[in-house]
Amino acid sequence: MKIQELLGIRYPLIQGGMANIATGEFAAAVSNAGALGLIASGSMDAEQLREQIRTCRAHTEKPFGVNLMLMNPHIEQLAQVVVEEKVPVITTGAGNPGKYLPAWKEAGIRVLPVVPSVALARRMERAGADALIVEGTEAGGHVGELTTMCLVPQVVDAVQIPVIAAGGIACGRQVLAAFALGASGVQVGTCLLVSEECPIHTNYKEAVLKAGDTDTTVTGRTTGAPVRILKNKMAREYLKREKEGATLEELEAYTLGGLRKAVLEGDVQYGSLMAGQAAGLCKEIKPVKQIIEELFDGCQQALAALQKEGCQSI
Repeated sequence: MKIQELLGIRYPLIQGGMANIATGEFAAAVSNAGALGLIASGSMDAEQLREQIRTCRAHTEKPFGVNLMLMNPHIEQLAQVVVEEKVPVITTGAGNPGKYLPAWKEAGIRVLPVVPSVALARRMERAGADALIVEGTEAGGHVGELTTMCLVPQVVDAVQIPVIAAGGIACGRQVLAAFALGASGVQVGTCLLVSEECPIHTNYKEAVLKAGDTDTTVTGRTTGAPVRILKNKMAREYLKREKEGATLEELEAYTLGGLRKAVLEGDVQYGSLMAGQAAGLCKEIKPVKQIIEELFDGCQQALAALQKEGCQSI
């Protein structure tokens, strides 16, 4: 089954679940543009999520979803809210959602876990997932170790359900590459940070626009919670202390509230500017509808160019 048919959307594209960024209104804008918008519940409690779901419904009649971070201390309540509010799609991250799947499936919810490995992909398929979001280390925010190009085809070969490629996708050529790897669709986040509708501070958007190919780094590898962000003073100080063997508590002092500093206050020096390696491809602020359309127009143009050339260099 095509992702468009599974999710009731025009484009085979899911918006990334970006905590403190992906509000109900932003998710609605993405859904209205023909993709699947997601409300990111990572920093929310149950009533905050309920409010954002209702806000989303007030702004769109299109399908939308909720991203649930399983490490959220309110996860039990959040897992129930999505059932009560009849959310059509759930994506999950930071853990195994197996214990919640029966209730979600009984409620008719489509469940798409984010997976960083073949082993978890197989486990999620057995548990009843409808599709998988396979995310490579190029992505912004919490990441694994495997690259998108290496991980996606291995998962595609290992499971029978649809695979959505994520991590390092911000132009039409990369969308085409995802399809070539066997994916049925893509999830994007970084390129949507520079949309007109994205509710982050202008300073954050400008930092993404200025980023080059080597301007992201990963903090927290030694703590078991690696996060890809744009390089700034906070990142450099964190990495220095991490190399020196600082404790988890000492390192958390650098990142505590960091995402909110970036999103709400525009602190580009000490905020946590989560962004993927594809930030270097983001050069202009545009409406979210235009960004999505250009991704798929670019995909078609890249495919046509390959067909015209006939891969003559091979």
